[in-house]
Amino acid sequence: MRRRIVMSMLAGAALLAGTLFGAGTPAARAADAPAEFGSDWHDPVTAAPPPDRPHTRSCQVTLADTRFRDFTPYRGTYAPPKGCGDRWSKVVLRLDGKVKGRQYDRLGYLHVGGVEILRTSTPEPSPDGIEWHVEKDVTRYSDTFRGARDVEMLIGNVVDDTYTGVIDVHVTLTFYAGRPESPGPDRVLTLADTPEGTTLTTPRNSERIVAEVYATGSGGGCEEFWYLTVADPAAYSCKADHGPYREVQIKVDGRLAGIAAPFPNVWTGGWSNPFLWYVLPAPRAFDVRPIEYDLTPFAGLLDDGRPHRVEVSVAGVPAGQSGWSTPVNVLVWRDAHRTHLSGALTAHSATDVANSSTLTPGSVNRVDTEAGHRLTVSGYLDTSHGRVTTTVSRTLAHTSAHRWTDGETMDGLDATWTDDETVTVGGHGPARTARTHRTYTMNGATTIGSDGRLRTALILGDRASVVERRDGRRTVWSRFDDTYRGDAAYALDVPRDQRHAVGTSTERYRLHGSEGCYDHTLTTAQGTLTQDRQRC
Repeated sequence: MRRRIVMSMLAGAALLAGTLFGAGTPAARAADAPAEFGSDWHDPVTAAPPPDRPHTRSCQVTLADTRFRDFTPYRGTYAPPKGCGDRWSKVVLRLDGKVKGRQYDRLGYLHVGGVEILRTSTPEPSPDGIEWHVEKDVTRYSDTFRGARDVEMLIGNVVDDTYTGVIDVHVTLTFYAGRPESPGPDRVLTLADTPEGTTLTTPRNSERIVAEVYATGSGGGCEEFWYLTVADPAAYSCKADHGPYREVQIKVDGRLAGIAAPFPNVWTGGWSNPFLWYVLPAPRAFDVRPIEYDLTPFAGLLDDGRPHRVEVSVAGVPAGQSGWSTPVNVLVWRDAHRTHLSGALTAHSATDVANSSTLTPGSVNRVDTEAGHRLTVSGYLDTSHGRVTTTVSRTLAHTSAHRWTDGETMDGLDATWTDDETVTVGGHGPARTARTHRTYTMNGATTIGSDGRLRTALILGDRASVVERRDGRRTVWSRFDDTYRGDAAYALDVPRDQRHAVGTSTERYRLHGSEGCYDHTLTTAQGTLTQDRQRC
């Protein structure tokens, strides 16, 4: 994966991004940090909480122990653990990685029985070498883990005389005996490739159906930086017919069934500045979370025992252009007391996609974009406990201001994406409503000064609030905020040991709600961890 490189320089272009994107110099270094980056730095870490692990009997299975030098997938086999039964209170995946020398950031996936259980990216190494790990709760894939399966893993890599880093990984699953706190899906399905397209066949008693899509724009082209693309007639290196608005859509038999805002992932070479990410990666970089779509309103259609076309696409990508990966898992909960459910889709309404970009040319070019979309679907199922109606409403909005100079020696963005979802379930028993408000933010700029130094200052936000109610009474609530702040600079077009790089970064991860409190802050300076603070 190639990072986006600013190719030209303007003499005297010491413009930072003005008041919109902030100005000034990198924060003063901590007393115990070096004056600049050396040949080694702290191993990559994140402020995110590890999965809770029950205090019960556990069993461990190795999924992969391999090295990635090229684009050859690792293939192996998986067998269920012995000694922990076939029902587990928790299943935790752990990836341990190490790499040394020089290497780009790389994207990877891990499949068990065709089910994607992890999508990840890698840190860029120091000459002396780094190690890192990723932990993920994968309990929801328990159905997949109950039988023998094929395993496939790939972290596509290139190793040559320049890029010397071979990526070593060791991946395990740890199973904890007992029953989970809440019932997980009964089945985990994947889509079938057919001459008619990708299809899904669900059990005829499917009572709840949720699709998850691990959507990533990547591959080293402009779709890795889709949020910076602009439409004609603007003069900019990354173009798209309709500007930066992207929307991940899922369709059932050609009908729009779900919409979502993609998360603006930044990998560890992003924004032309790896010094931002050597110790603290951007939110979700090591553990890409899937988009979830509640397809239960379509269950009456899907429960007929026939294959149905299910297709995922990314609206806004220029025609014929690649760069997005959208693997799909489908989670199914079944009615334990009936073998066949019937129902129907009763309502379907969608607005037209609103998408407008306004170009203001000048010494600093500016494109302002506003976009959005709304979808509501409703359907019912006749179940063993009566008729149940599910309504899903989702509203997306995108606003951004993109500024850049000729030659792109200053390139800045201030963007916000919101993705609001309401799921209402009514029928026999109390009405249940779950409202989720997601907000993603990106505010920063990369500049090249007349002294040949590149500097990036950037703030990233990943936030969500969730409220669940029964008959109007709040039963569950949570507020989540993962904020990253970084500021780094280095000399261009010189050997690695002459870059005189400096940089600071901070990540604060907060989660408060009806189930407790978590608050963790990490701070770095010149590759040294200077603060590790737990609150709550």
